[in-house]
Amino acid sequence: MSDTDVAEILKLPAEARLRIVEIIWASLVKESSSVPLGDAHRAMIDERLAEHERSPDDVISRDEVLAKARRG
Repeated sequence: MSDTDVAEILKLPAEARLRIVEIIWASLVKESSSVPLGDAHRAMIDERLAEHERSPDDVISRDEVLAKARRG
C-alpha cells in the first residue's frame, strides 16, 4: 500500500475509516496465531491470569462490562 493510498483512506469520513478498521481487525482475528505478541502484552496477560487464579470468584459479568462501557 502506497502513501497515496493511505492519504486517500485518511480523507474518508470517520464512519468509513472505522468500517475499514473493523474489516482489518476481523482479518487479524482469523490469523491471530501469526500476530506477534509483545513482551509487555504477554506480561499483562500473565499478570491478569495469575490474579484470576488467586481470586477466581472476583469477576464481573459480560453484561456488567458492556453496561459500564456504554455509560462512558
